[in-house]
Amino acid sequence: MNYFDRAKFFKTKKRLGQNFLINGEIIREIVDSAKITPDDTIVEIGAGVGFVTEQLIKYAKEVIAIELDEEAIKELKKLNAPNLKIIHADILKTDLSTLCEGKIKVVANIPYYITSPIIVHLLGEVDDLENKNRNKITEIILMVQDEVARRMTANEKSPSKQYGLLTILSQFWAEVEVIKFVSRKSFYPAPKVNSALVKLTVKNRPRLKLSDYTHFRKTVKASFSQRRKNIKNCLLNSGYKYDTIKAALSKLDIDENTRGEKLSIEMLGRLSEALCEKN
Repeated sequence: MNYFDRAKFFKTKKRLGQNFLINGEIIREIVDSAKITPDDTIVEIGAGVGFVTEQLIKYAKEVIAIELDEEAIKELKKLNAPNLKIIHADILKTDLSTLCEGKIKVVANIPYYITSPIIVHLLGEVDDLENKNRNKITEIILMVQDEVARRMTANEKSPSKQYGLLTILSQFWAEVEVIKFVSRKSFYPAPKVNSALVKLTVKNRPRLKLSDYTHFRKTVKASFSQRRKNIKNCLLNSGYKYDTIKAALSKLDIDENTRGEKLSIEMLGRLSEALCEKN
């Protein structure tokens, strides 16, 4: 199927970050990775002109395509499938919990400039224990920039620029894996960067059991607030008292010159709890 010829007749909109996936092998990889059964409801974010959509509707009980571009919606309607529901909406303003009964799987080829806000919208923040969207989702198949994929799957041993707030947000509520790195030439028009297909398997409970999740969020934000500064100074600059910091670091045997990006998610959780105890 010649996706390139079909895509080039559609006037893409740069303001919407439109880059249509035209690689048939990658489209198949998306469908295969979702492991769709006849009982599944798929929510597709950024359906575009329907190249992935037309494959999803072959296997799912229902596909709910969320698309912001009115011109793209005209193309989606041409699929004329009984199990396709098209919603003209901004995903960041859409409550997924109201779309259907039961659980959903999410497939998303999203504008890269809103990747982080969309992940927050789907999973919730680390202290959002009852997020309605996350409670609806079993897994997410997501196309992102390759650099973002590395950040989502990083750990404290990764290069410092990779491990950070996005890492913790992604991994706190989901198991994250890179399925495949994707060349920029797989899209039309071709973006300036390569991409990656990522799978997030949503957890029923947060990664850590903590007494205060809002405090954990504060601690994490403080720890990564100034990457060139050590953990002691980052916490000081975020309003923690020196004696509280010193006691917490001593209890956990953390050198005060350690940088925040060298602490695992588990250690950051322990640090948050220790700081709570000393307040």
